[in-house]
Amino acid sequence: MTGFPRYAIYFAAGADSALSRFGTELLGYDACTGNELPFPDDALRVARDWRDISSDPRKYGFHATLKAPMTLAHGKSEADLMAACATFAGKARPIPTIRPVVDSISGFIAVIPAEPVATLQELAADCVREFDDFRAALRAEDRARRKPEKLSERQRDYLDRWGYPYVMEEFRFHMTLTGRLDSDRRRPILEMLRARFAALGLDTLTIDRIALFKQDDAKVRFRIIGEWALTR
Repeated sequence: MTGFPRYAIYFAAGADSALSRFGTELLGYDACTGNELPFPDDALRVARDWRDISSDPRKYGFHATLKAPMTLAHGKSEADLMAACATFAGKARPIPTIRPVVDSISGFIAVIPAEPVATLQELAADCVREFDDFRAALRAEDRARRKPEKLSERQRDYLDRWGYPYVMEEFRFHMTLTGRLDSDRRRPILEMLRARFAALGLDTLTIDRIALFKQDDAKVRFRIIGEWALTR
């Protein structure tokens, strides 16, 4: 069993932003407050089982992964990690801006960049490297849960080195809205989500902050326990 509590460093839009409202309403969960939310009528119209479709991303809250969930290494504390987040955010760096779209990625639907953005890849790689001292070593059962036999050789190497296979050039920014769907089910849901997203009028999205999420045990969802604006 994975150790708890677990921590993750994610991008999460500001709580009062249109993007945050878009994601939290669709997931039925607000990671800032820990509150459950009613699902939108149009989501329920297109899929009566919307609660099930959105159940996997609901566990984590609306986010994009920068440093995947981890148990703290021996001798590291939550306070240490929060201080490291503040230090990381305080380092001047180029702030990535993407053109966000809603599309399918590996069978699920998410908000993703319309095209690759080098500064975003660099930000994610920096997070992976700079917070790795806080990560407890990957245990055999956790490694097996990642199904390494289905990963590429490079992804297996990254899993063993960084505790997560989708890092560095394997990283793909995504803010997940559904679990995996077969193509027939995915089409109408994708159309509905694109229409909802278009109504936001969000032509660009600046990845200008990091958030520290915490999961106390396997029975509860992740909550935001800290947020820091990145320094330009």
